[in-house]
Amino acid sequence: MVKEEVFYEGGPHIGDLIINLLLAFTVIFLPLTVGAIVRAIWLRYRITNRRISVTGGWMGRDRTDIVYAEIVKVVKVPRGFGFWGDIVVTLKDKSRLEMRSLPRFREIYDYICQKAAEKTGKPIEAIAK
Repeated sequence: MVKEEVFYEGGPHIGDLIINLLLAFTVIFLPLTVGAIVRAIWLRYRITNRRISVTGGWMGRDRTDIVYAEIVKVVKVPRGFGFWGDIVVTLKDKSRLEMRSLPRFREIYDYICQKAAEKTGKPIEAIAK
């Protein structure tokens, strides 16, 4: 049995919280600020060589696990001047897992694409979009 090795474990990038706190001075952006605070407190990502786990929701009570063999497409979107970004993983059943405000998102994106390509037998170009 292969030991599960952690590639990344942590929460969203601190820059996301800082920018949203600065935007809170305008009442219009207050909902975005509340969302950033909730993400900073309770959202945690764990990316290993076997699975992607996202723990979040109110008080961190929701957990989603996906295995690389179920992934058909991975998309990255830079945010915060490229210091952090979002990754969207599409699964075989057409459901999507959004990972918001990830630090080191380019490295994580490459790692997820590599692992998904190994598990599905598809070339990385077919998964990375």
